[in-house]
Amino acid sequence: MKNIRYQRLFNRDERCVIIAMDHCLFDGPIPGMTDLRETAAKISPVVDAVLLSPGMLNHCSQTFNYKGAPMAVVRLNWSTTYCFKWRYIEAATVPAFRAADALRDGADVALVSLTLQTGSETNDANNVEVFRDLCSEAHSIGMPVVGEYFPADAENLGPDELHQRILVGARIVAELGADLIKTFYTCDFKAVVDSCPVPVLGLGASKLPTQLQALELAAREVEDGAAGVVFGRNAIQVPDPKAFQEALCDVVKRGALPGEAVVRYGLRD
Repeated sequence: MKNIRYQRLFNRDERCVIIAMDHCLFDGPIPGMTDLRETAAKISPVVDAVLLSPGMLNHCSQTFNYKGAPMAVVRLNWSTTYCFKWRYIEAATVPAFRAADALRDGADVALVSLTLQTGSETNDANNVEVFRDLCSEAHSIGMPVVGEYFPADAENLGPDELHQRILVGARIVAELGADLIKTFYTCDFKAVVDSCPVPVLGLGASKLPTQLQALELAAREVEDGAAGVVFGRNAIQVPDPKAFQEALCDVVKRGALPGEAVVRYGLRD
């Protein structure tokens, strides 16, 4: 945690931008990520990190192999929570990759997710065990951990219920040892941020209709205290990913107005 390289992620005073392209670990190939090497080639060097599966590190090495390149954040567990099209309901989680293997392949930071209130006490307890074991393993070899809290059946929760689950779950993730938290933006996101002793990053979540709306979401997240954002589809499934990512960095890091960033970077939908 003393390494200056990590301060871009784990510092409340310096906001960060992470681009997520780990979706295919659960969805298989999707638009914009069918050829992940091609997707990786469209990542702007101005972003702080890229989230991907450890299995894709070698395939996308060009994204991380130059001075000042983004850091590689890798997801270590696999959960049925993210397999939306298969309609799973138990939100079961298993270890998918070992932290030591990811570190060997070039990872900088581990991401471990947690889902609770699955409807089964046994399943919840197992998810906590998987989270804690992977978090401890990563820390034992010097890898910081991004803890992701993802509620069960998130897409069908109302705003108040989503907020309450995130408020509780994000704090639990911090209590279990995460160095940084990645989670949904809620109707009272400031309360989530204020309740956590570690920095909180806001998600981009579902693809929004316009790039302006995506930038406006990012602006609201940082205004409410987020230490940065993690955007995937909204930063990749666009006509010019690099231009959008640079606009996103302007909004998140330098407080640019979303409308002005759209004009400055020539964004079109």
